[in-house]
This record gives sequence, C-alpha cells and structure tokens, in this order.
Amino acid sequence: MTNTVETTATVLEASATENGAVLFVPLNKLKKSPRNARKTPHSEAHIEALAASIAAKGMLQNLVVEPETNAEGEPTGFYFVTIGEGRRLAQMLRVKRKQIKKTEAIRCVLDTENDATEISLDENVTREAMHPADQFERFRELAENRGWGAEEIAARFGVTAHVVRQRLRLGAVSPKLMQVYRDGGLSLDQLMAFAITEDHDRQEQVYENLSWNRDPSTIRRDLTKMNIAATDRRAIFIGADAYAEAGGTIIRDLFTEDRGGYFEDAALLGRLVIDKLEGIAAEVQAVEGWKWASVHIDFPHAHGMRRSYPHPVDLSADDDAAFGAAQEYYDRLSSEYEGYEELPDEVDRRFGELEAEMERIDAKRHAYDADEIARGGVFAILNHDGTARIERGFIRAEDEAPNSTDVEGATITEDGEIVGEGDGEDAEPQPDDEDAGDAGKPLSDLLIRDLTAHRTLGLRLALGEQPDMALVAVVHALVSQTFYRGGEASCLEIRLTSASLASHADGIEDTPAAKALADRHTGWASDMPRDVADLWTFVAGLDNASVMALLAHCAALTVNAVRIPWEQKPNARAAAEKLASAVTLDMTAHWTPTVQSYLGRLTKAHILNAVREAIGHDAAERIGGLKKTEMAQAAEQLLAGTGWLPSVLRTARPVSRDTGSDEEVFAQAAE
Repeated sequence: MTNTVETTATVLEASATENGAVLFVPLNKLKKSPRNARKTPHSEAHIEALAASIAAKGMLQNLVVEPETNAEGEPTGFYFVTIGEGRRLAQMLRVKRKQIKKTEAIRCVLDTENDATEISLDENVTREAMHPADQFERFRELAENRGWGAEEIAARFGVTAHVVRQRLRLGAVSPKLMQVYRDGGLSLDQLMAFAITEDHDRQEQVYENLSWNRDPSTIRRDLTKMNIAATDRRAIFIGADAYAEAGGTIIRDLFTEDRGGYFEDAALLGRLVIDKLEGIAAEVQAVEGWKWASVHIDFPHAHGMRRSYPHPVDLSADDDAAFGAAQEYYDRLSSEYEGYEELPDEVDRRFGELEAEMERIDAKRHAYDADEIARGGVFAILNHDGTARIERGFIRAEDEAPNSTDVEGATITEDGEIVGEGDGEDAEPQPDDEDAGDAGKPLSDLLIRDLTAHRTLGLRLALGEQPDMALVAVVHALVSQTFYRGGEASCLEIRLTSASLASHADGIEDTPAAKALADRHTGWASDMPRDVADLWTFVAGLDNASVMALLAHCAALTVNAVRIPWEQKPNARAAAEKLASAVTLDMTAHWTPTVQSYLGRLTKAHILNAVREAIGHDAAERIGGLKKTEMAQAAEQLLAGTGWLPSVLRTARPVSRDTGSDEEVFAQAAE
C-alpha cells in the first residue's frame, strides 16, 4: 500500500481511524477472514517456518486487517486478517508453546477501502518466488560470513538441520554449474547429483564429459567412480570410524539414501585393509604355528601350490570324556524341557554353552599334521561380506617333502614324474657288448617302451571288459588330480580341469552354494590318505555308493557352463541345458534377484519387464514412474519370494513324449 499514514491507534479507537492506519491489535482479537482467497490451509511445515522466523527476527511484514461488525454494522472489537493469516497462525503456535501471551500486540495495517477477497488474492498471485539458486547461495553466505552452523540456521528459518545442510551443499556447487542451472541447462535433480562432491574441478570435468545421458544416477556414478562405496567389502571391513581416524574423508550424498556415503581415499582404504589382514594373519600364524602367512584382498587362485587338509585324529581321553559328559547333559536337558514352547533364559543359555563346548571339542577330531603345519602356510583374504577368511594348508613347491621312493626302486619327483634307475640310453646294446654286459644291468629304455606298449594294449583290452574296475580307475585318476599336487599319479590319461568362477561373478565364493561345495570338498579331502601312493587302495576299498559319490564330486568340479561372448560353443551350451534338466536344477535355491546381484545392473525397461512377468502389469505400472535406483529397490521387494528367475537361469522341464523334441524344449528355455 502506498502513502500510508503511520498513526498508532488502540482497538477502541479503531472506528475513528482512517484507512491505512497502523494498529497494534491483541492477538486474541484477530480472526481468520471469511473472505480470504486461500481456502487450502497452510501446511504445518510452513507455519513452523514462520514461527521460527518471527521468533528470531520479529514480524517482518504487517498483517492487513478489516474490522469485524455485527448484524447492525457495529464494530465487535475483533479484526479479520485479510493478508497474513499464516503469520497469525504462527503467532498462535508460539502462544501454544508459551513463547508469547495471547494478548501479544500485533502490528497491523487497516484496510477499509479495498475488496478483501481481491487483495488477498493479489497478495498470493502477484509475486515471484526467489530462484532456488539464490536461496542456496544466501544460505551458504550465512554459514560462511556469520559462522552459523546448520542447527542455528535451521532454528532461525523453521526447517530441519538436514534441509539446511542440503541447501548449504547446493550452495557450494561450482559457480559455473550454478549459472547453468539458473539458465535452465540443469534440473534441480541434476544439480543435487553434482552436489555429492564439493570439488569444483571434478564437477566441471564430469559436466563437460556428459553425453546425451544426463540422468542424475549417471552423474553420481561418474563423480564417485574413483571412490569406494560404504557398502563395499573393504569399507565394511575397516569401518567408517577407523578410516576417519586414519585421516580419510567420507563423501555423503545428502539427497539420496547413500548407505553410508563414499570413502574418498581408495589408496588409504586399501592400505588399511592390508594392514588389518596382516594383523589377523600374524595372529593365526603365531597361535597355530604355520611356516608362513600371506594376505590378499582376493583369493590368489593362481598360487600353484598343493593344499593339504586336516585328517581325522583320535580325541584325547580328557576331551573324549568332556564331550561325552556335555552330550549326556545336553540330552538330559532336551528330554526335561521337550514340551516347553519357550525355554527359561537360564536353560536357553545353558543349551548354548553346551553346544559351543561340543563344537569346540568336535573340531579337534580333524587336525593338520605337525609336519604340514611346519612346512605349510595360510592365506588371509577378504570375504565379500566384509569379513576376514583364513584358508589353511598350502604347501609351496620349495617346502615339499624330499623325493620319495616308489616300488621297484623308481623315484617319484616333486612333479610326479617317475624316474627309473636306467642309464637313459635309447639304443639297444650292441651284439659285441652282450657277453660283456652284467647280467643285472637294466634293460634299455627302447626295449622297455616296446614291452610296456604291449602291456598298455593288454590293460586297455582287459579294463574295457571290467566296468567295475574301470570305474575305480577313473575315480582314482580324477581324485589324484583333485586332491593331490601333480597330475601323473594315474596311468589313465584323463585330464581334469576346474575353471575358477570368481573372475566371472563377484562375490560368488561367499554364496551358500559355494560354501556347501567347499564343505563337501573338505569332507572328502579329510578322508584321503596322506600319500597319493596309497590312493588306489583307498578308492578300491570304498563301497559302490561311496565310489559313485566321489566320482560325482570330482566330475561336478569340471562343469563349466559360463557363457563368454567371444567363446562360440553352441554344443557345450546345449549340453549344459540338458544337464540342468537332467539333474532338475532349481536356481531359486541358490540365487535371488537383488539390487546388487541383478536389478541394479539392468535398464529400467528390463526391471519393469521382470516385475511384469513375476507379478503382473499393475505392479509394473505402480513403480514405472520411479527413478532407476528406487525402482530397483522396489522391484527387489516385489520379486522376493516369487521364485522369478531371468531366462538364462531357468531350467527346461524334462523331455517327454508330449513335450516335443529336445530342440523344442531347450529352445523354449532359452527364450
């Protein structure tokens, strides 16, 4: 309002005051105007912000009021608030909080000429909000120039400290990018993505290298690709506190669920991981007596060493008695509390103690030989869940036992090569030398090759006529390569190859399926004779079911159904599909679609298609408008428990006369 006469009047003198007069009206004499254009009420957050602002800075704007009159047109002593209803409600909130009295004098401007509805509408229409960029920068200036923290600024503006931190972070974005935002070249979501770091050079570099894909998730990924997510196994292993104590900084994304942020110094984190693993390895080495210990973040699959395993040993008399006593007590408690739905705390605690004691003693039933510990070592590696894992029993080539002697004086080298006692000459003895030769002199190598070729032919014919013994020979050949160093312990030229899967799927070694396979392997290894020379007797002495189980285990280790783009193996792929069907493979028991394992690596279209297949079109429509990260998280929850699998993991149903040819069935599975 222009040309306002700033006179002060009491409420009782209001009828005598002129339009535009300034009145100080008690708060409890102010009412909401029935002609206020705003019918949708103010939000609670807005009223909170106004109350905080007024408490810190006072009423920066006057209320505009008109007097209330009764039916006869006489003033009632109350005033309708035409402009400033939000500020009136803010003051009422302050009364409720006992910050002011209900009779607090409120500065108002009297308007008796303009239409109350029109000026109320005008107040809300003819104004332009401050550009967000200006707001962000002004918040930053308050923090820098006045030294106010997020909490103090929040108290003065009635917002949360988190909101203030967000605005301060946005205000710290590169001025160049802030101008692009002002000019409409960046959306607020994109600006928030750039605010994940305060490094202006890095922000500008990523901006300059952006392609057509300017999705905020892409910007965040590019800005943090040199950092380590807090969900990474290395970060979990060290922890945020230890990393910060070592001088590391953590980048936090204030605008999304960052799950702990990003560890900025990858080199520092790597050193901390190695140092911690070395400490764990040194402790294991000192306690258990291994010759060496080596640490690695990933398991060194190409180590080239033989691995020994613990073997069954008899318990000491004391341990055997202690185990028996614990088992007896456990069984007695089990019988006594068999009908209880919920055990008393003391009994439950006692059950736990007994189980721990029996597990401790039971672990002593398998142990490494002292000689193996003296010559062997351990690897300390980092699991994919952020825990340390100790792998024991590895023997370096230089630490292998001295060469041993086989039957008939042949020597087995460290590489498994059998060396006879002959002179190594290929030529047969000349006639002139026969009479002079010693009767005990070995036959020539050439003659031995001739004779053993005939023997090999005889073995082939005989073994082919005895399937049971052929099974023993095949199992012996596979086991000698699976559990022993060197591949020449069998006369069967069968070569076992077991490809490592860790290089194809991150974290696969820590899955329940991998652990189950490792436990099965360790179980067989603990039963194996220490010397490969005794292996034939061991395999031949097994019952048929055990031989078949051992064969199945060794054969299973050779399966390789990994698809690699540059390898064209259509027949091998088809055989893998038939094998999966024959063993009725159900991948739902070993794999579930999560953000980390699958959904976070898909396009939005693929995510929606997965939800559509598993649940239906409506469910896909409900999450269709979400951002990719949120969509993947929502899809993980929707797909949980549905048994849905991507087509590459599905197993075709077994072939029957009614389902068509092999080709038809497996073609369906591949679709």
